Amino acid sequence: MTIEHHEPPDDKRITVEIAGLDLNFHTFELDTKTPTGGKIAKVFGFTPDQSPYVLQWRDDGDLEDLRSQEEANLGVGGKFIVAEADGTNRITIDGEEYDWPADIILVSVIRKLGRIPADHAVYLERTGEPDHVLADDASVKIKAGGIERFRRGKPEVWELNVQGKKITSTTSIISVVDALTRAGFDPNDWIIILKIAGQPKRQLSVGEEIDLRAPGIEKIRLTAKDVNNGEARTAPLRQFALLEGDESYLDGLGLQWETIEAGGHRWLIVRDYPVPDGYTIKTASLALMVPSTYPQAEIDMFYVHPHLHLKTGAEIPATQALQDVAGVSFQRWSRHRGSVKPWNPSRDNVVTHLALVESALLKEIGE
Repeated sequence: MTIEHHEPPDDKRITVEIAGLDLNFHTFELDTKTPTGGKIAKVFGFTPDQSPYVLQWRDDGDLEDLRSQEEANLGVGGKFIVAEADGTNRITIDGEEYDWPADIILVSVIRKLGRIPADHAVYLERTGEPDHVLADDASVKIKAGGIERFRRGKPEVWELNVQGKKITSTTSIISVVDALTRAGFDPNDWIIILKIAGQPKRQLSVGEEIDLRAPGIEKIRLTAKDVNNGEARTAPLRQFALLEGDESYLDGLGLQWETIEAGGHRWLIVRDYPVPDGYTIKTASLALMVPSTYPQAEIDMFYVHPHLHLKTGAEIPATQALQDVAGVSFQRWSRHRGSVKPWNPSRDNVVTHLALVESALLKEIGE
């Protein structure tokens, strides 16, 4: 490899870059073209009794130790590493040997020394052990008396299913905009739902990012924002706030919901709520009356429009009362918590009450 030589300026003042063991370099100005190892260490803040160990990081990637009275050849590189050490340990990165003045080395430093790109994994090789991939924020204790070997792996690739189309990414973090655009969808035209195994579905905003390393990520499901009967779909009302956890959960359902104040009451309305098989309709609007002092005061009962009827024709008990909600007739389901597990404001919320709703609906069809 040809090394480019850099001639220092005639005024004998020159700048160099110096770092500690983290390889985070800072620029220093020197008053000489031929600094010694001792001079480099002193500029970086070391005293002779600290036993500073100085390495010159050459432009060709090699590390050379620089003794206290030895003059550095700035023509082969102006970067230096200074550490308090009385010796070095031997490591290799992709077969290239380095003397490292510490018993521990950061994986981020291995990347810098070996010029390993971010989309390649870093592996530790040890005899008698399977090669071990290292996290970027990890460190490795170097074994004494031997050579610690590191290597780069093949570029990592992550897959994501976007509405049935698989896309790949060489970075573990992908923006929602990038994911949808690469799959051929306009991000602004869709309600975007992320499905993760074992977790509730979660609605994503256009400005979010997705961590593809998270376990269980399965796919992104899209729902058109403007499917309607020819009339413009109005934005959901938010006339009062719910708990943060309630809103996150409702967003994750992928259903439209709103909060309104009508008839002296506060209502949470969930549109197109799925109704279990066994009823004569598949979806309905579900209403919960949310007290002004919620969550200290409990949410009681629930309300459905249109009214639910069983396919068997059997009458559903305690559903005969009607409730007007903003001019719409809702069927009141008189379902209450028992004395065994009463409402607990530190534990119960919209999420737990929706579980009560689901169990009540299933109970009437024998499930």
